[in-house]
Amino acid sequence: MKKFALYVGDHWNKCDMVAIFLFIVGVTCRVLPSAFEAGRTVLAVDFMVFTLRLIHIFAVHKQLGPKIIIVERMMKDVFFFLFFLSVWLVAYGVTTQALLHPHDGRPEWLFRRVLYRPYLQIFGQIPLDEIDGQQAAGEGSATCPNLYANWLVILLLVTFLLVTNVLLMNLLIAMFSYTFQVVQGNADTFWKFQRYHLIVEYHERPALAPPFILLSHLSLVLKRLFRKGAEQRRRPVPCSASQGPDPSGGLVAARHAPQHPWGHHW
Repeated sequence: MKKFALYVGDHWNKCDMVAIFLFIVGVTCRVLPSAFEAGRTVLAVDFMVFTLRLIHIFAVHKQLGPKIIIVERMMKDVFFFLFFLSVWLVAYGVTTQALLHPHDGRPEWLFRRVLYRPYLQIFGQIPLDEIDGQQAAGEGSATCPNLYANWLVILLLVTFLLVTNVLLMNLLIAMFSYTFQVVQGNADTFWKFQRYHLIVEYHERPALAPPFILLSHLSLVLKRLFRKGAEQRRRPVPCSASQGPDPSGGLVAARHAPQHPWGHHW
């Protein structure tokens, strides 16, 4: 159990487990006619995971090895950035949905307008036709935007873009710069440490690649069984009282027996 916990603790091993699991699910779905398209989708995602797994090979390179550590630590910075960004996305998206489309209850469009559309607005895709346009011909319908408080929507849009594009983006860039400086200053140490772990990992792995890896596992099992049998044959047989008298004639026991200080004739 400890070895399994140590194996799972590595991020690249987790990537291998996910890739193998997706491959098994994808092949199973491809065999079933009813889930043929789902299997193709799973295998397409699995190909992406297998391809990203190749990044681990560049850990040996002296220049690219530290860059992998930089990317890994920047992903942690992005996680904290997305936490702050999600708060603003939900706040702005729910408010604009309530102001522009108060009567539209379609679940798929609720998700798009609350999360997807505010995220795209960060990159410049702003629906001006809904914010400050004229009422469409279908006035009063559920899909038609409500222009009663469009001035408030414009004000919220300006505030949202100011916070996300200026404040949060510069915060993310500053976090990236700090992470890059910390890792780049100790790039040689990180590279040697990463190279050592990679060499140890491949030294402990079997020499053959799948599917011939089964032969390597079989040879390991046979070696362990033979080694265990040899240890049992070399193990000494313990002496017992039923095997006869002591060959030393009891001299050892008499030599180490406690003597009375006044002798035996007291």
